[in-house]
Amino acid sequence: MSSIKIECVLPENCRCGESPVWEEASNSLLFVDIPARKVCRWNSLTKQVQRVTVDAPVSSVALRQSGGYVATIGTKFCALNWEDQSVVVLAAVDKDKKNNRFNDGKVDPSGRYFAANRRSVYKLEKEEHIPDGMCIDAEGKLWVACYNGGRVIRLDPETGKRLQTVKLPVDKTTSCCFGGKDYSEMYVTCARDGLDSESLLRQPEAGGIFKITGLGVKGIAPYPYAG
Repeated sequence: MSSIKIECVLPENCRCGESPVWEEASNSLLFVDIPARKVCRWNSLTKQVQRVTVDAPVSSVALRQSGGYVATIGTKFCALNWEDQSVVVLAAVDKDKKNNRFNDGKVDPSGRYFAANRRSVYKLEKEEHIPDGMCIDAEGKLWVACYNGGRVIRLDPETGKRLQTVKLPVDKTTSCCFGGKDYSEMYVTCARDGLDSESLLRQPEAGGIFKITGLGVKGIAPYPYAG
């Protein structure tokens, strides 16, 4: 296994970065900043980042088979046209519940877009803190970003055994995905919200986008929404 390298490729200062998704066609990483109400697209070749601001907290973004993207905005499933930055509501839930919103979302292998208002809780070792966003590698193993744990861990989903731990220079790691050439790179989002001034001085890259190389495993392409 080659040596692991961790670098902050985009000092975005996300209040709460989440939902990283690799778009192979444009060599770009999509992600959201939930409380800032932004969907972002970072081009890994030009190093430029584009942002679209929406009208409510945006908890996830995904590719769309017919073109463009889909996102969970507030309690709505929406289609997002990047070219003209237009948003079209596809479906809405919990219209009668104020101050509610989706918490996360992901497309399954059948092309269905799932979202939940409350996060599932997984039992991990105490020091890992809170399990957050996750992805699967090409060997079927699970990678989990540990919020307040400053790390991503690799688990065997059948046995629950921890296979690998990668520590990052930030505490509030929120999610991860594979991308880059042959999906051999891992991208990790994180958050700044909740850190005091002392913590921010200690971890100035909090809220940035991190790239991890040299893991020795590859990921799989994200599933697009079929609608």
